Amino acid sequence: MPRPLKPRRIGCRPAYQCFKPNGVPMSALACLPLAADELEALKLVDLQGLQQQAAATEMGISRQTLGNILARARHKVAQALVQGMALELTPSHCEKE
Repeated sequence: MPRPLKPRRIGCRPAYQCFKPNGVPMSALACLPLAADELEALKLVDLQGLQQQAAATEMGISRQTLGNILARARHKVAQALVQGMALELTPSHCEKE
């Protein structure tokens, strides 16, 4: 049985529910879910330039957990860009600030 998820602090809500290639209807696209904690990790590390330890502290999780979340998020974003997929921004188990 897996360990229960530790609540993550999420500091922002996404501006949109999905991102997709222009000119292609959603019904014709494969979708990848991007969880709120994955978006928050990308925001803190890649957009704001925080070190992983500082970002992990901000989210209330360990540095290793942040690294795992960040790797998963970067893989999904790269896959969506290269393969022309839609990214659906989904809620996650987290504490809202």
